[in-house]
Amino acid sequence: MTQIKSLFATRLYHAQLSEHGDISAQEFEASCIAIANDDEAGQDWCEENGYAGYTSYASLDDLPYRFPIFADLVKILDKHVAAFATDLAFDLGDRALKLDSLWINILPEGGIHTAHIHPHSVISGTTYVTMPEGASAIKFEDPRLAMMMAAPGRTKDAPEELRQFIYVAPAVGDVLLWESWLRHEVPMNMIEEDRVSVSFNYAWV
Repeated sequence: MTQIKSLFATRLYHAQLSEHGDISAQEFEASCIAIANDDEAGQDWCEENGYAGYTSYASLDDLPYRFPIFADLVKILDKHVAAFATDLAFDLGDRALKLDSLWINILPEGGIHTAHIHPHSVISGTTYVTMPEGASAIKFEDPRLAMMMAAPGRTKDAPEELRQFIYVAPAVGDVLLWESWLRHEVPMNMIEEDRVSVSFNYAWV
């Protein structure tokens, strides 16, 4: 009897932030914008490095201590990450997954976040603060792509689990989680409104 089964699954967690707690969407957005406007070091870093838009990645590493809403966010994210770790069947032993970094991203028209991974982390993710209609989706790449060599491409109607790239268009309040080795990018934002998100890493400590 012929048997075909899937091996070595790549999991993607997609949920509403509110499933594990509530924060004010208006306050969350206002806080992100206020931080971006006041963070001169972050603005300078973006300009020096040709980053279109704003990120607090290189300038602020203590958002949960500066703003109560980010402390509330971390408590909610902890629960989502714990649920994902259970789904992944992680054996954490006497260690835990703990927030390692948390930063704001504001992507204006023409802004792009090229393909990358998150070294030194176990689980990475993003929650979405402002996602105007038509804003860029997040694009995930099959981690085996570099090893496919002479393999043909996939048909346009291939099942999602067989595609080489997956685009996910999240909504405001969504949270996405993935294992940190999974390569991903945000294609160019083609609309006039800003796309605002908060990204994070969890390490095994």
